[in-house]
Amino acid sequence: MSTIAENIAKVGARIREAAQASQRNFSDIGLLAVSKTKPAAAIRDAHAAGIRDFGENYLQEALEKQVELSDLPLIWHFIGPIQSNKTRPIAEHFDWVHSVDRLKIAQRLSDQRPAQLPPLNICLQVNVSAEDSKSGCSPAELAQLAGAVAALPNLRLRGLMAIPEPTDDVVAQHAAFARLRQLRDDLALDLDTLSMGMSHDLEAAIAEGATWVRIGTALFGARDYGQPAHQ
Repeated sequence: MSTIAENIAKVGARIREAAQASQRNFSDIGLLAVSKTKPAAAIRDAHAAGIRDFGENYLQEALEKQVELSDLPLIWHFIGPIQSNKTRPIAEHFDWVHSVDRLKIAQRLSDQRPAQLPPLNICLQVNVSAEDSKSGCSPAELAQLAGAVAALPNLRLRGLMAIPEPTDDVVAQHAAFARLRQLRDDLALDLDTLSMGMSHDLEAAIAEGATWVRIGTALFGARDYGQPAHQ
Protein backbone atom coordinates (compact mmCIF):
# COMPACT_ATOMS: atom_id res chain seq x y z
CA MET A 1 0.00 0.00 0.00
CA SER A 2 1.38 3.40 -0.95
CA THR A 3 2.05 6.07 1.65
CA ILE A 4 -0.88 8.11 0.34
CA ALA A 5 -3.17 5.09 0.61
CA GLU A 6 -1.95 4.49 4.16
CA ASN A 7 -2.57 8.13 5.03
CA ILE A 8 -6.07 7.99 3.56
CA ALA A 9 -6.82 4.95 5.69
CA LYS A 10 -5.55 6.74 8.81
CA VAL A 11 -7.58 9.87 8.11
CA GLY A 12 -10.62 7.74 7.37
CA ALA A 13 -10.22 6.09 10.76
CA ARG A 14 -10.01 9.51 12.43
CA ILE A 15 -13.19 10.62 10.67
CA ARG A 16 -14.99 7.41 11.63
CA GLU A 17 -13.92 7.72 15.28
CA ALA A 18 -14.96 11.38 15.40
CA ALA A 19 -18.31 10.54 13.84
CA GLN A 20 -18.92 7.79 16.39
CA ALA A 21 -17.92 10.08 19.26
CA SER A 22 -20.47 12.68 18.16
CA GLN A 23 -23.13 10.10 17.22
CA ARG A 24 -23.07 11.04 13.55
CA ASN A 25 -23.19 8.88 10.45
CA PHE A 26 -19.75 8.37 8.94
CA SER A 27 -21.32 8.51 5.46
CA ASP A 28 -22.51 12.09 6.08
CA ILE A 29 -18.93 13.41 6.25
CA GLY A 30 -17.03 13.90 3.01
CA LEU A 31 -13.26 13.77 2.75
CA LEU A 32 -12.05 16.52 0.43
CA ALA A 33 -8.42 15.87 -0.49
CA VAL A 34 -6.61 19.22 -0.75
CA SER A 35 -4.14 18.60 -3.53
CA LYS A 36 -2.72 22.08 -4.13
CA THR A 37 1.01 22.05 -4.98
CA LYS A 38 0.86 18.25 -5.32
CA PRO A 39 1.50 16.51 -8.65
CA ALA A 40 -1.13 14.76 -10.71
CA ALA A 41 0.51 11.45 -9.83
CA ALA A 42 -0.38 11.97 -6.16
CA ILE A 43 -4.01 12.62 -7.10
CA ARG A 44 -3.98 9.46 -9.19
CA ASP A 45 -2.70 7.50 -6.20
CA ALA A 46 -5.37 9.00 -3.97
CA HIS A 47 -8.08 8.13 -6.47
CA ALA A 48 -6.81 4.56 -6.60
CA ALA A 49 -7.25 4.48 -2.81
CA GLY A 50 -10.87 5.57 -3.07
CA ILE A 51 -10.87 9.37 -3.09
CA ARG A 52 -13.11 11.11 -5.62
CA ASP A 53 -13.16 14.73 -4.42
CA PHE A 54 -10.15 17.03 -4.75
CA GLY A 55 -9.72 20.64 -3.67
CA GLU A 56 -7.48 23.12 -5.44
CA ASN A 57 -6.52 26.71 -4.56
CA TYR A 58 -4.55 27.78 -7.62
CA LEU A 59 -6.51 27.96 -10.84
CA GLN A 60 -3.83 27.43 -13.48
CA GLU A 61 -2.28 24.55 -11.56
CA ALA A 62 -5.70 22.95 -11.18
CA LEU A 63 -6.58 23.28 -14.86
CA GLU A 64 -3.32 21.60 -15.86
CA LYS A 65 -4.02 18.69 -13.51
CA GLN A 66 -7.56 18.35 -14.81
CA VAL A 67 -6.23 17.87 -18.34
CA GLU A 68 -3.66 15.33 -17.19
CA LEU A 69 -6.26 13.43 -15.15
CA SER A 70 -9.16 13.66 -17.59
CA ASP A 71 -9.37 9.86 -17.78
CA LEU A 72 -10.50 9.70 -14.14
CA PRO A 73 -14.03 10.45 -12.84
CA LEU A 74 -12.93 13.13 -10.36
CA ILE A 75 -15.01 15.81 -8.66
CA TRP A 76 -13.17 19.13 -8.54
CA HIS A 77 -13.65 21.72 -5.79
CA PHE A 78 -12.21 25.23 -5.97
CA ILE A 79 -11.33 26.34 -2.44
CA GLY A 80 -9.06 29.37 -2.90
CA PRO A 81 -9.67 33.11 -3.12
CA ILE A 82 -11.38 34.08 -6.37
CA GLN A 83 -10.42 37.04 -8.53
CA SER A 84 -13.06 38.43 -10.89
CA ASN A 85 -10.99 37.66 -13.99
CA LYS A 86 -10.76 33.98 -13.00
CA THR A 87 -14.47 33.20 -12.65
CA ARG A 88 -15.08 31.90 -16.18
CA PRO A 89 -12.67 28.93 -16.06
CA ILE A 90 -13.84 28.15 -12.53
CA ALA A 91 -17.47 28.14 -13.71
CA GLU A 92 -16.53 25.94 -16.64
CA HIS A 93 -14.26 23.38 -14.98
CA PHE A 94 -15.32 22.84 -11.36
CA ASP A 95 -18.18 21.03 -9.64
CA TRP A 96 -18.00 22.92 -6.33
CA VAL A 97 -16.74 26.33 -5.21
CA HIS A 98 -16.25 26.71 -1.45
CA SER A 99 -14.83 30.23 -1.36
CA VAL A 100 -17.50 32.66 -2.60
CA ASP A 101 -17.48 35.73 -0.36
CA ARG A 102 -19.16 38.47 -2.39
CA LEU A 103 -22.11 38.78 -4.70
CA LYS A 104 -20.14 40.01 -7.72
CA ILE A 105 -18.21 36.72 -7.83
CA ALA A 106 -21.37 34.65 -7.47
CA GLN A 107 -23.10 36.57 -10.24
CA ARG A 108 -20.19 36.02 -12.60
CA LEU A 109 -20.06 32.31 -11.78
CA SER A 110 -23.78 32.01 -12.49
CA ASP A 111 -23.58 33.98 -15.74
CA GLN A 112 -20.57 31.98 -16.95
CA ARG A 113 -21.70 28.48 -15.96
CA PRO A 114 -22.14 26.51 -19.21
CA ALA A 115 -25.76 25.65 -19.93
CA GLN A 116 -25.00 21.95 -20.46
CA LEU A 117 -23.59 21.57 -16.95
CA PRO A 118 -25.62 21.17 -13.76
CA PRO A 119 -25.80 24.11 -11.35
CA LEU A 120 -22.49 24.89 -9.67
CA ASN A 121 -22.46 23.88 -5.99
CA ILE A 122 -21.58 26.91 -3.86
CA CYS A 123 -20.45 27.46 -0.30
CA LEU A 124 -20.16 30.97 1.09
CA GLN A 125 -16.92 31.61 2.95
CA VAL A 126 -17.40 33.32 6.29
CA ASN A 127 -14.60 34.98 8.24
CA VAL A 128 -15.68 33.60 11.62
CA SER A 129 -12.47 34.68 13.39
CA ALA A 130 -12.50 38.26 12.01
CA GLU A 131 -8.93 37.94 10.75
CA ASP A 132 -7.73 40.75 8.51
CA SER A 133 -5.63 38.28 6.51
CA LYS A 134 -8.51 35.91 5.73
CA SER A 135 -11.03 36.02 2.93
CA GLY A 136 -14.69 35.65 3.72
CA CYS A 137 -17.74 37.77 4.31
CA SER A 138 -18.49 38.97 7.81
CA PRO A 139 -21.23 37.22 9.78
CA ALA A 140 -23.20 40.47 9.66
CA GLU A 141 -23.16 40.43 5.85
CA LEU A 142 -24.03 36.76 5.49
CA ALA A 143 -27.82 36.78 5.44
CA GLN A 144 -28.08 39.37 2.67
CA LEU A 145 -25.38 37.64 0.61
CA ALA A 146 -26.92 34.19 1.05
CA GLY A 147 -30.36 35.37 -0.02
CA ALA A 148 -28.98 36.97 -3.16
CA VAL A 149 -26.80 33.98 -4.09
CA ALA A 150 -29.62 31.50 -3.50
CA ALA A 151 -31.66 33.34 -6.14
CA LEU A 152 -29.04 33.04 -8.90
CA PRO A 153 -30.14 30.64 -11.65
CA ASN A 154 -27.06 28.54 -12.38
CA LEU A 155 -25.81 28.08 -8.84
CA ARG A 156 -26.93 25.81 -6.03
CA LEU A 157 -26.18 27.32 -2.65
CA ARG A 158 -25.23 24.34 -0.49
CA GLY A 159 -23.87 25.87 2.71
CA LEU A 160 -21.00 27.67 4.41
CA MET A 161 -17.23 27.36 4.60
CA ALA A 162 -14.75 28.73 7.11
CA ILE A 163 -11.04 28.68 7.85
CA PRO A 164 -10.90 29.67 11.52
CA GLU A 165 -7.79 31.10 13.09
CA PRO A 166 -5.43 28.15 13.74
CA THR A 167 -5.27 27.11 17.37
CA ASP A 168 -4.41 24.07 19.45
CA ASP A 169 -7.08 25.08 21.97
CA VAL A 170 -9.79 22.47 21.43
CA VAL A 171 -12.42 24.61 23.15
CA ALA A 172 -11.67 27.48 20.76
CA GLN A 173 -11.79 25.08 17.79
CA HIS A 174 -15.24 23.92 18.81
CA ALA A 175 -16.46 27.46 19.35
CA ALA A 176 -15.46 28.63 15.87
CA PHE A 177 -17.06 25.65 14.15
CA ALA A 178 -20.19 25.89 16.29
CA ARG A 179 -20.51 29.51 15.25
CA LEU A 180 -20.46 28.58 11.57
CA ARG A 181 -23.09 25.90 12.15
CA GLN A 182 -25.31 28.40 13.98
CA LEU A 183 -24.89 30.94 11.19
CA ARG A 184 -26.03 28.35 8.68
CA ASP A 185 -29.00 27.32 10.77
CA ASP A 186 -30.05 30.93 11.30
CA LEU A 187 -30.31 31.54 7.54
CA ALA A 188 -33.54 29.52 7.27
CA LEU A 189 -32.47 28.30 3.82
CA ASP A 190 -32.34 24.67 2.73
CA LEU A 191 -28.59 24.23 3.25
CA ASP A 192 -26.93 20.87 3.81
CA THR A 193 -23.22 21.69 3.84
CA LEU A 194 -20.60 22.84 6.33
CA SER A 195 -17.11 22.86 4.82
CA MET A 196 -14.84 23.14 7.85
CA GLY A 197 -12.00 21.34 9.53
CA MET A 198 -8.51 20.50 8.35
CA SER A 199 -5.77 18.06 9.31
CA HIS A 200 -5.19 19.51 12.78
CA ASP A 201 -8.80 20.10 13.87
CA LEU A 202 -11.06 17.73 11.96
CA GLU A 203 -12.34 16.07 15.15
CA ALA A 204 -13.72 19.35 16.51
CA ALA A 205 -15.21 20.20 13.12
CA ILE A 206 -17.00 16.87 12.86
CA ALA A 207 -18.33 17.21 16.39
CA GLU A 208 -19.87 20.55 15.37
CA GLY A 209 -21.45 19.26 12.16
CA ALA A 210 -18.89 19.36 9.34
CA THR A 211 -20.04 17.67 6.14
CA TRP A 212 -16.75 18.30 4.29
CA VAL A 213 -13.36 18.18 5.99
CA ARG A 214 -10.59 19.61 3.80
CA ILE A 215 -7.47 17.52 4.36
CA GLY A 216 -4.12 18.14 2.71
CA THR A 217 -1.07 17.62 4.90
CA ALA A 218 -2.37 14.47 6.63
CA LEU A 219 -2.93 12.85 3.22
CA PHE A 220 -0.10 14.13 1.04
CA GLY A 221 2.52 15.34 3.51
CA ALA A 222 3.89 18.86 3.81
CA ARG A 223 3.12 21.12 0.87
CA ASP A 224 5.88 21.96 -1.58
CA TYR A 225 6.07 25.72 -1.96
CA GLY A 226 9.49 25.57 -3.58
CA GLN A 227 7.99 26.27 -6.98
CA PRO A 228 6.04 29.49 -7.46
CA ALA A 229 2.36 28.62 -7.43
CA HIS A 230 0.22 29.51 -10.42
CA GLN A 231 -2.63 31.82 -9.51
